[in-house]
Amino acid sequence: MTDRGRAALHQTVDEFTVGPSAMSWQGDKLVIDVDEIGAPPMVAPVHGRIVLRPSAITEVEVPLTPEGTHVWRPFAPTAQISVDLDAKGWQWEGHGYFDANFGTRALEQDFTYWTWGRFPHRGGSSCFYDATLLDGSSLGLGVHFDADGQAHMMDLPPQTRFRRSLWAVHRETRADAGYVPRQVQNMLDAPFYSRSSVRTQLDGELCDGVHEALDLRRFRSPLLKPMLALRVPRRAGWRFS
Repeated sequence: MTDRGRAALHQTVDEFTVGPSAMSWQGDKLVIDVDEIGAPPMVAPVHGRIVLRPSAITEVEVPLTPEGTHVWRPFAPTAQISVDLDAKGWQWEGHGYFDANFGTRALEQDFTYWTWGRFPHRGGSSCFYDATLLDGSSLGLGVHFDADGQAHMMDLPPQTRFRRSLWAVHRETRADAGYVPRQVQNMLDAPFYSRSSVRTQLDGELCDGVHEALDLRRFRSPLLKPMLALRVPRRAGWRFS
């Protein structure tokens, strides 16, 4: 990920370009062309193509705060994905998704902690959002998406803690009573953030999905924020040739 200035951005109805990378809708598939440099400690070219084929596109928008200052938009909660990057072993196909978050305030202005998970389940996908706001109130959300994109609110399974991340970020997700989720693959580990593949059990079905935990109390620390400049470098002067 790279921060770039306005001059590096270009958008049309079907394409969004950020510097040398771009994503575009081509028929019923989203094509993402990546041309970047990896962050430390893996400083190397990251180049190739990712293709996402959604089973459906939803119209769902979920406000995460009472004022609507943060919104979750699950564009394609169920999809097939193919990855073809120019590095040995970085080619695979599997189950994927496409979502985004939008906001008019910084995350740390509204939240102290949140955890999110998206799991292949019942032929579609089940997604969970659990968050604690600065005022002490909480959000607990469970939505199941059919393969055709239809959304259904879920009766929430118990909120269950599991092993902390390598940086000791505490983690929890939803699971059947008596089942303890576990990490099956680490994706990203930071002092304030964890992203991983997690196995849980929902309605008796074992599900491996993507899970994240975000500690905004740590994130707002002036000691940690400068670390973002290393992981997400700024390239303000980039221009299209």
